[in-house]
Parts: sequence; C-alpha cells; structure tokens
Amino acid sequence: MNSLHARHRAVLPDWLALYYDRPIEITHGEGRHVWDADGRRYLDFFGGILTTMTAHALPEVTKAIAEQAGRIVHSSTLYLNRPMVELAERIATLSGIPDARVFFTTSGTEANDTALLLATAYRGSNQVLAMRNSYHGRSFSTVGVTGNSAWSPTGLSPLQTLYLHGAVRTRGPFAGLTDERFTEAAVADLEDLLGHTHRTAALLAEPVQGVGGFTSPPDGLYAAFRKVLDRHGVLWISDEVQTGWGRTGDHFWGWQAHAQAGPPDMLTFAKGIGNGMSIGGVVARAEIMNCLDANSISTFGGSPVTMAAGLANLTYLLDHDLQGNARRVGGLLIERIRAAAAGVGLVREVRGRGLMIGIELADPTTGRAAPEAASAVLESAREHGLLIGKGGGHDTSALRVAPPLSLTVAEAEEGAAILEQALRSL
Repeated sequence: MNSLHARHRAVLPDWLALYYDRPIEITHGEGRHVWDADGRRYLDFFGGILTTMTAHALPEVTKAIAEQAGRIVHSSTLYLNRPMVELAERIATLSGIPDARVFFTTSGTEANDTALLLATAYRGSNQVLAMRNSYHGRSFSTVGVTGNSAWSPTGLSPLQTLYLHGAVRTRGPFAGLTDERFTEAAVADLEDLLGHTHRTAALLAEPVQGVGGFTSPPDGLYAAFRKVLDRHGVLWISDEVQTGWGRTGDHFWGWQAHAQAGPPDMLTFAKGIGNGMSIGGVVARAEIMNCLDANSISTFGGSPVTMAAGLANLTYLLDHDLQGNARRVGGLLIERIRAAAAGVGLVREVRGRGLMIGIELADPTTGRAAPEAASAVLESAREHGLLIGKGGGHDTSALRVAPPLSLTVAEAEEGAAILEQALRSL
C-alpha cells in the first residue's frame, strides 16, 4: 500500500470507495487524458463520474475561472451575481420548461433534495414515486428515494417512497415483452399503484439510469407516465444529473426522448455543466419554484467562480456542437464495443446512446450478475491505460463508459481496442 493510500484509510471513512486494488492518484489532465502520480498516462472514459464533460484543462474554462477568481470568489445569493443570472437565463431557455426559474446548488444530490422539497411543499404530500434501480444522491432524503440497495444505507426517510417498474428493459417481469407492450405494462403498473395510494407529490426519474448501469426504458415511456401523472396532479421531475447537456447524442436533455407529453415540471442538473466545478441546480415552472413560504438562500450555490466556469463550458459545448459529436463518435464507439463483446459469454448486454454506454456482465448459464468479472475488466483496462467506471443494480456488474464529449474518433478506436483486450481476457 502506498503512503497516500495508507493516509487515506487512516483518516477518511471506510465506506468512501476507491477504484482498483492499487488505487491511483490522478495529478493532472489534458483533453481526454489524465496522468497519475507515477507519470502513467490514461485515456479517460469516465470523466470523474461523467463530470469532466468537455475536456480536462479546457483553456476556455480554466481562463474563466482564473479571471473570476482574480475579481471575487464568493458573495452568496444575498447579493446580485451577474454570472449566476447569465447562466440561469441560458439554462432556463435551454430547459424547455415554460416560465422557468433556476436555483443553483453545489451538487446533484442537493439539486434532487431541493426538487423533492419543492414537490412535497407544492403538493402538500411526502409521498413520492421513484424507479427501481435508481440513484438520486447521498443526502438523507435522496437515499430514501434511491431504488438501489447498494447506495441506500438506511431505510429511514422523511419520505414515503413507492417504486415503479419500467426503467430496466431487460430484467424483471416485463423483460420478454416488445417495447410497446413493455410500456403498456409499466403504465398499467403505475395506474394500479396510484389506485392504492393517497395524494402523491411527484415521480423522480432518470431518463437513463446512471449508477444503475446506464439502463433505460423504451423511448416514450415517461411521456405515457406523464399522461397518467397529470390526471392525478402528480409532478414529473426528470433527474438530468448524468443525462443532461447532450451526452446522449440524440437529445440535449434525456427527457426529450419522452417529449410527446411535453416537458417535465422540474429537471435537476449537475456534473457536466461545471466541467469539474461544483454546480448543481433545479429548473422548475415559476409557480412550483416560488411555492415556498419560508426564507431560503444558498451560501455556495451559484458562486461567481463556478458560474463563470459553467458559462464558459456551456458556450464551448454549444459552439463546438459536442452533442453532435457525442452522437457521431458515440455511435461508432458502441458499435466497436459490441463487436469487441461478440463471443464473450459473460457479456449479457451492451446498451446506451451517445457517449453513455453500459456493458452488463452476467453468468451466461444462470443469468446471475458477475461483479468479479466487472472488477477484473476494470483492472485490466487500467493496466492497459484506460479508465472506465462500474455500476448496476445487480451487484455492480455493469461497466460504465462515458468519455468527455469532445472524444475523437482515434481515441474512441483506441479505447475500444483496450476494452476488447480486457473483455477477452475474461
């Protein structure tokens, strides 16, 4: 064990997970690459958990941070903040939500926590709906709506949470159905559940489940849900912490794959918008956002430095059509990974869209999750210079591939080749 690892274990919580048998210290990065303390270079296909969205050390973002830090670092929301207003204006327009208001937080957890506060206050109910296999954050309220036991350490919660079928296409009671019949069955499940419940505040759902292993329902499922929810007055909160900003390639927001019934009542965001800076937030219709009848502020949410970074990052993303790049290069990458996985018995499914790709591993005979195999592929990929992630609701048996959205074709080919080597080593 190296000295930094020993010091980490001596002073930080045991439950603070570290990747790899020999954890690495990342010291710097550039573009789609990072370097560790031993000087080894890695192609980064995880981006600090889908957070380094555009590129490491992107000059436009680092310049904006430095310039703003040279003026003022902090003021709080008690004072007017020009970068915060400018970024809120842009996000409100991009969100697709009419008469939108934006509240900035410091993380996706806090964004989802805020959305739950707004929904329960607006509806006068602490009952919420969530999806099985979901993940929404680390706070007391968000672990209470997380439908993945590996990330929900307590059954105590201020909320009463009921879990729906529908987010995992290839497991569960509806797995053998066509997409159309799958959607019908999931909607029937929702209808039945609402028939047994009291007043419900909201459904919180990820269009593509992140920690859950990049699983998603058929396009249009949440639109079908929305029609039912509207009849009951239940709000729809789209958790876009991992799916936002064009990562899925086909759409700027994940909810747009389910747009037939209009935009969500609220969406939450974080991760990629700051390209590593701590930004989260909620977008909601004005009547929902303004429903609180008590004072509220944010000390660190919307800080001048993080807002300057977010503005520069969003501008770069739009000016360079990184959503289009995610669609094009992501389409190539998933095909290369599918070809690499062909004939590897432990690969149960390769799924995803854009630069959000999951590889689920399972025993080909029993169908049981294969977490040891997932760990082995993670280790092998690192040994050969590639960083990827893990996830999945069945014993963490899915590999997560989510490079920065500026990934080049050559880098996609290089990463796919390393992944092929790692998968075939099984």
